[in-house]
Amino acid sequence: MADFINVILPIPLERLFTYSITSEEAKLLKPGMRVAVPFGKSKIYTGLVHDIHQDPPQAYEAKEIHQLLDDFPIVHTTQLKHWEWIAKYYMCTLGEVVRSALPSAFLLESETLVLRNNEYEIDEEELLDDEFLVFEALQHQSVLKVQEVSAIVERKNVLPVLERLLAKKVIVLKEEVYEQYKPKLVRYVKLGNEHTSDEKLEELLKSLTRAPKQSQVVLSLFQLQGKTQKPIKVSELEQASNASKAVIKSLVDKGILEEYFIKTDRVNYDGENESSDSKDLNEYQEAALGDIKSSFEAGKVTLLKGVTSSGKTEVYVKLIEECLQKNLQALYLLPEIALTTQLISRLQEYFGEKIAIYHSKYNVQERVEVWQNVLQAKPKAQLVIGARSAMYLPFSKLGLIIIDEEHESSFKQFDPAPRYHARDAAIVLGHLHNSNVLLGSATPSVESYYNTQTGKYGYAEITRRYGNVLMPDMELVDIKESQRKKKMKGHFSERLFLEMEETLNEGSQIILFQNRRGFAPLMECLTCGHSPQCPNCDVSLTYHQYRNQLRCHYCGHHTALPESCFACGSPELDTKGFGTEQIEKEVTALFPNAKVGRMDLDTTRGKHGYEKIITAFEQQELNILVGTQMLTKGLDFRNVNLVGVMNADSLLNFPDYRAHERTYQLLTQVSGRAGRTKKRGKVLIQTYNPYHQILKQVTTGDYEGMYKEQLYERGQFKYPPVCRIIKVTFKHKNYNVINEAADWFAGALRTNFGGTVLGPEYPPVARIRNQYLKHIVIKVKIGESLAGTKYNIRRIESSFKAVSMYRSVRVIYNVDHI
Repeated sequence: MADFINVILPIPLERLFTYSITSEEAKLLKPGMRVAVPFGKSKIYTGLVHDIHQDPPQAYEAKEIHQLLDDFPIVHTTQLKHWEWIAKYYMCTLGEVVRSALPSAFLLESETLVLRNNEYEIDEEELLDDEFLVFEALQHQSVLKVQEVSAIVERKNVLPVLERLLAKKVIVLKEEVYEQYKPKLVRYVKLGNEHTSDEKLEELLKSLTRAPKQSQVVLSLFQLQGKTQKPIKVSELEQASNASKAVIKSLVDKGILEEYFIKTDRVNYDGENESSDSKDLNEYQEAALGDIKSSFEAGKVTLLKGVTSSGKTEVYVKLIEECLQKNLQALYLLPEIALTTQLISRLQEYFGEKIAIYHSKYNVQERVEVWQNVLQAKPKAQLVIGARSAMYLPFSKLGLIIIDEEHESSFKQFDPAPRYHARDAAIVLGHLHNSNVLLGSATPSVESYYNTQTGKYGYAEITRRYGNVLMPDMELVDIKESQRKKKMKGHFSERLFLEMEETLNEGSQIILFQNRRGFAPLMECLTCGHSPQCPNCDVSLTYHQYRNQLRCHYCGHHTALPESCFACGSPELDTKGFGTEQIEKEVTALFPNAKVGRMDLDTTRGKHGYEKIITAFEQQELNILVGTQMLTKGLDFRNVNLVGVMNADSLLNFPDYRAHERTYQLLTQVSGRAGRTKKRGKVLIQTYNPYHQILKQVTTGDYEGMYKEQLYERGQFKYPPVCRIIKVTFKHKNYNVINEAADWFAGALRTNFGGTVLGPEYPPVARIRNQYLKHIVIKVKIGESLAGTKYNIRRIESSFKAVSMYRSVRVIYNVDHI
């Protein structure tokens, strides 16, 4: 009987595709291996083998596969199960999950090559100018890539040119699959075999008396080999002999030196092999560890609520130690890459080179290496630390998952699909592997805390800071009153300015928090009131002073700073509002002797951007650090005694049911950066409304009060954790089409679900990248079937897509929208 495989292609189509294979290939292939397969007219994709069977497809003739790409599966069956769950739960396709999960180097795609057609005689007179340029290039070069053709004819879209050349039979096209991952090879050198004995070496040195530089290289190599048994890198030899690459190359060419290559990992831990013992826990940490272990024994996911600086990391270290002793793997998930930089140096003290790091700031090659190390369960990847994508790695014996700062919204992926929540997906991963799952936070999300109250999750708590350090002294500063009395220095109240002065005089450090990057969110004409808008999105452009330009934070559009108003030509332009850049400038003017740093998306773009700023602040090269919310999470600075929140109201007045919960979490987290050693820290929160309930709860650390209030309000308005939420977003470039489409869909949903459907409604930013957006929110009560609701929504979508006018409208689902 003929053999077939079902393949997952990394494209957003619902189904698997069947290809035919030979009986030989059927013996070699296993689920989780990659194959290159033809798809469409000529494109070749990397597919992932889902299963092997003998049922031919009914609707089409199965094509043969192009080639096998692996000798062994690079994805485990448990992983495939997990990915299928993600696709089903978050209402996306398995292909989208595969594209998101696999490092892009694994997803080989074909590249179109342009070749000369030798079978036909070409009449050059018939060719147009741009066609002749390509034809001429192919006389000198046998193969051209599409981007090379683009450079030759000096235009981006070269498809019309290629189509005309194909029609005239001047060229043929060929698809070639190319490998993106190249192992890193390091060059090493050694003396050629015939020169290894002492006599031969002496002869060699005599023969090189006229070439002192070459003789120096040989002597240096001989000395290096005497000192160490390790292979000698070319770069080491260059340094030791003070010689250039050319000198070494000429010795290699003569056969005196032999060069060879050794494959090495791009990311290596450079520390000592000896790892230090973990610290002893205090009584509160011991009690929490005991609670965690007993709820692990009961098979429960456990929440550890520990106030900021209570030493949660030390508790995690004890659990990781136990897990690694059993020769199991551990996964440590963090919401921000900024956090990984500081945590890695702490954990490397304990676990040395057992740590692997995985996040998006690593390049494709480095990510492939981590993937392979985890797949082969190598000792250097026993503990994986990473942002949300680390959850996709091919663990074979996962014993522990720690999700730190579990309340963070950064764990939710917004674009592109799958729009998963890493915390929830990691809990499912834990169930599939039968591993222990621990959530940790000083300010748990309302949902997680609700799960502990209902007995679904286990619970442990640390109520004291490590070393019995006092919680920071928090104070609300009324800036409305300060402005009325004209006691403001720029955006700084007199109270904050004096505290900063005192802190700097004591030699301590300061963190200033403002949750908006750029210089000012708005530029306005004082004559006519016009403010420059983004041409692609419905938002005003943000002024960035360091580049002297206006930028859109949604699509990246930017323009030079105008000298006069676009609308009326008046030169009187002024900025409204403020961002981190403006705060940095004001601080520098107020404290000219202080060294000021800024940490936001603009200053941390490079691979080591986070590392440089955090290290400089840790080593006290900076006195004041201004930053956005990436500053607030879990970072441990020993010398910070003052935290200033520039404006708490911008967080509270946000059109979102979580705004109050988020404000509480953010302000508590940022205040937790203060006074982490003996001296009690101080936190000043500037606000126009110091009597706001949430701000009072932050200053008194009343998490219970905040939780009860939020739970009551959400119960009234049917929001999580009382209900589940599915948000449906429509995208289209035509305003009228999107209105009609959203109304049609909402009508169909109301027929099915009644009053639990809200919308359709435009979001606060209703157009992004020239696409209009409209939202519908469906609330699913706890107890109702979520799977049934999704099935009904999919049914409605099928009817919706059957209407020809709506086919071009993109429908996006966001399950458990936050």
